[in-house]
Amino acid sequence: MTTSPQHPPVRRALISVHDKRGVAELAAGLAELGIAIVSTGSTARLIAAAGVAVTEAAAVTGFPECLDGRVKTLHPRLHAGILADRSKPEHLAQLDQLGIDPVDLVVVNLYPFRETVAAGAADAAVAEMIDIGGPTLVRGAAKNHAGVTVVVDPDDYDTVLLSQLRHHGGLDATTRHQLAAKAFRHTAAYDAAIAAWFQRDEPFPVQYGPVFERVQVLRYGENPHQRAAYYADSSQDRWGLASAVQHHGKELSYNNLLDTDAAWAIVNEFPRPCVAIIKHTNPAGVALADDLPTAYQRALEGDPVSAFGGIVAANRRVDAATAELIAAVFTEVVVAPGYDGDALDVLGTKANLRVLEIVRPAVAVVRDDPELPGAPPAAVRSIAGGLLVQDADVAPPARHEWRTVSSATADDATMSDLSFAWTVAKHVKSNAIVVVRDQQVVGIGAGQMSRVDAVRLAVDKSRDRSAGAVLASDAFFPFRDGPDAAAAAGVVAIIQPGGSVRDDEVVAAADEHGLVMVLTGRRHFRH
Repeated sequence: MTTSPQHPPVRRALISVHDKRGVAELAAGLAELGIAIVSTGSTARLIAAAGVAVTEAAAVTGFPECLDGRVKTLHPRLHAGILADRSKPEHLAQLDQLGIDPVDLVVVNLYPFRETVAAGAADAAVAEMIDIGGPTLVRGAAKNHAGVTVVVDPDDYDTVLLSQLRHHGGLDATTRHQLAAKAFRHTAAYDAAIAAWFQRDEPFPVQYGPVFERVQVLRYGENPHQRAAYYADSSQDRWGLASAVQHHGKELSYNNLLDTDAAWAIVNEFPRPCVAIIKHTNPAGVALADDLPTAYQRALEGDPVSAFGGIVAANRRVDAATAELIAAVFTEVVVAPGYDGDALDVLGTKANLRVLEIVRPAVAVVRDDPELPGAPPAAVRSIAGGLLVQDADVAPPARHEWRTVSSATADDATMSDLSFAWTVAKHVKSNAIVVVRDQQVVGIGAGQMSRVDAVRLAVDKSRDRSAGAVLASDAFFPFRDGPDAAAAAGVVAIIQPGGSVRDDEVVAAADEHGLVMVLTGRRHFRH
């Protein structure tokens, strides 16, 4: 076997791993190629038990492992062998003078810090999982990747490492570079998880640094001339849309992902069966019912024209009856917590329909379910050159804080519709108006520059269904023109935050029209 400068030979390997998947097989493969192996602690014992010759790190350093294994590899006899620049004769001469053999391959992965945190371990146990020697070895080898190969992922043992070693005796420069980049990503994510743990009680830490891992390079962004990719937070197990399994359909697009996330957020607000149909992140229809097929039919009735080419979300397992209804309308994506087998068969007849199943549900605002993860720590949006970070708007409806300020009062059914409308309004772009009748959205005015225009659009969308309906506004009415327009369309009750300097005029308008007016004291802007 010949080697070249492009494939520098590997004669000596250092292996020290916590995740021991495939390590015995790796060691055997290296030994077959005549590569000497140095190892530590339990990794060395596993390799020896597999019948592979291995030298303990202590025999190389001349210093025993100590402090319950906290100090094993932090020694110049190992680090000099890793960091020596092979292109500098003086470095190699110094190794000879010191009697240090070069280390050409470093196989290391780190203590399970994130997993220990996730298991709810005590602080002392978590701190013990902060690896010191491992990251030092990894960073040293990655820095010197011109002459040293570093491997942090067991999945690379055979597919990358052994394959090239068998054919070339060493790894090519491109592969070494790629493995070094992967190593630095590995240590960066590890350090970010540690920093986040230390700052876990700070709502807005001085340095905001979750690490996101690329899930998919997308065909394009919002428009075909924009490049795009999808990333997931690597500091925690994936949940919500990031946990989705795609059963059928074309590759998801940038806009699909945005809209699907918006749809899924709405249906998770409600304990009853709920369906939401989304276009451009705004709901075209949302409805509650005692069963999912009825909820879908009622959501579709909200705005059947806008539902064409929309995103459908359900908060219940989709059955065949619901699937048949969905399949009858051109739909881009269906997302739900599960599907019956015959429902998948029905949806599978639509070649381009993306069918997503959420493996770990998103945040439940209303439902008291201990199996669901807690609220996301922050809502993050990008601006030019930076990020905006805020608490996620997931607070449950504070019904006990609401005030009826009109002369007319709401019965239970009206108050239930007001609550539903208020929750849906949280998911509509400001200025947002939502008209609801019998737990069904019948009209929405979204993203208007003036609130009265949003009211006019919502009642226009509702057609004749606004008579006897209720209306929610995501922020206060600056003038009485909004309630006047709502009353003219037959709306009987309004819920809004209040807080305008003209609240008295607005309430007076409600009384003139005999409207119920409820103030929540909290707004739901969504920009």
